Amino acid sequence: MLGFYPRNLSLFRKAFTHSSVANQARDRNEQKESYERLEFLGDAVLSAVIADYLFKKFPYRDEGFLTKLRSRIVSRQQLGKLAVKFGLDKFIEAESGLTGRSNSINGDVFEALIGAIYLDRGYVFTARFIHEKIIRHHLDIDEIESTDTDFKSKLIEWCQKNKKELRFNLVEENGSGQQRMFVIEITIDGKVHGRSQHQSKKRAEQEAAGACLAELDLP
Repeated sequence: MLGFYPRNLSLFRKAFTHSSVANQARDRNEQKESYERLEFLGDAVLSAVIADYLFKKFPYRDEGFLTKLRSRIVSRQQLGKLAVKFGLDKFIEAESGLTGRSNSINGDVFEALIGAIYLDRGYVFTARFIHEKIIRHHLDIDEIESTDTDFKSKLIEWCQKNKKELRFNLVEENGSGQQRMFVIEITIDGKVHGRSQHQSKKRAEQEAAGACLAELDLP
């Protein structure tokens, strides 16, 4: 799947372990870490490689353009799609039914995998992997550039135009610190149309808005 054999397999096992499984293991006095620390590292490495690529690809564009385009490339929606294309979603260890509720877990695991590759093989190898396996074959930069990924603003605008009552409801808030998880549910005229969860409340709102737009079949 990745094109190479891992040297430290435990890093890659950790990259696919959701906090729900790690917490259950701790309750049984077993040692099992989740992917969250690797996700943090992978996010930084991926952002650096993408920033370097865009800086060279668009030598005459300003910082605002580069920042916005990088954000779209490393968005949870985009990374979640890539995770499914790679088949990573099939290896995630999580509580039953949890992975299907949101695209964010797939995106988190994708970043954790990048973090594992970085620790296993170093920055140069990881940058080459991102260029050859991701940018070259799976990213259409022109399409991403022309796509508006601010789902929340798009949904608000549509509801205002059509005189719909829109609410972003925080229905659950679990854990604390790095384990905190926000569950956002969107209602339009009192009917639930989108739901998502993430460690970031803003990301959960964006993903729920994206799911809502897809359900309503809005462009």
